Amino acid sequence: MNRIDRLTGMILLLQSHRVITAEKIAAHFEISVRTVYRDLQALGEAGVPIIGEAGMGYSLMRGYHVPPVMFTENEAAALFLSGEVTEQIADESLREALRDALLKIRAVLPAEKRDYLNRLSRSVRVWLPVPSSGDEERQSLMPLQQAVVRKQCVALTYDAGRRGLVTDRLVEPLGVVFYGRQWHLIAHCQLRGAVRDFRLDRMDRWQVLEERFHGHDDFSMKDFLAEQIRAHEIIPMAIRFRQEVMERVRTECYSASLTECPLGDGWVRVEGLTSCTKWMASWVMGFGLDAEVEEPAELREEIRSLVGQMAGRYRLSEIFSPC
Repeated sequence: MNRIDRLTGMILLLQSHRVITAEKIAAHFEISVRTVYRDLQALGEAGVPIIGEAGMGYSLMRGYHVPPVMFTENEAAALFLSGEVTEQIADESLREALRDALLKIRAVLPAEKRDYLNRLSRSVRVWLPVPSSGDEERQSLMPLQQAVVRKQCVALTYDAGRRGLVTDRLVEPLGVVFYGRQWHLIAHCQLRGAVRDFRLDRMDRWQVLEERFHGHDDFSMKDFLAEQIRAHEIIPMAIRFRQEVMERVRTECYSASLTECPLGDGWVRVEGLTSCTKWMASWVMGFGLDAEVEEPAELREEIRSLVGQMAGRYRLSEIFSPC
């Protein structure tokens, strides 16, 4: 990034924050704090009204705005693709907001760039195999995001693991994250007295309350998710797959750390971690004779048990009985 682009970006960064420190500006642009100070001085000399608050950071004088942003083709295309992904994984509360935003972006683009975006929209599609949320879609993402930002408590009825164990919870929302093909609300649960992970599709009812909560300023979503992985993906596994099914393995297996070792005989040894041998057994069985579990022993036993149960359900006498 050249200096002119960085200075322009710095104005936009200041405009999007009430107050921001020099250290955060430096981290955003991947430059030194000393360079930030020089850039801020240059902007001030150019007439940009930057205010420095001792011990707080920097901000733009209230009422100052830069002219409307003009997007490049690449920036407009990136926003379009983000909209296509959102259409697949978000609920209507987010989809509608993004559609309106993209419509406003199209409106300010010059004709040639608008034509470029129209051609792109006709030739690009995004499809993600995300499970349906049911016939009655819950429009929860936008309200829950707002509750996170505004620090509003949420009352919800939760069915943990879809086992019929339904409990009423009062939670303090800390973040919303998409992983494992599902949206999750990460929140401090007052019932459990700890941060918990709530899948949105298992929330039977929920309501954002007027009640506000305090604290959790040091909560890190990144650290929490890393800890979840360390706590749950604890069973090492090794499975042999035929080479021709490896593309499917890479697409479907969500283990945090997979390693592949070609065996030279048309097979590949895949090693990784899993937290649920029951699910893994069902998944491996879908490969039939194109897969063989080497370890752990409990995963082999789980598959052996499932095969026995299936053999009992589809008895040979039924298969070969006369019509």
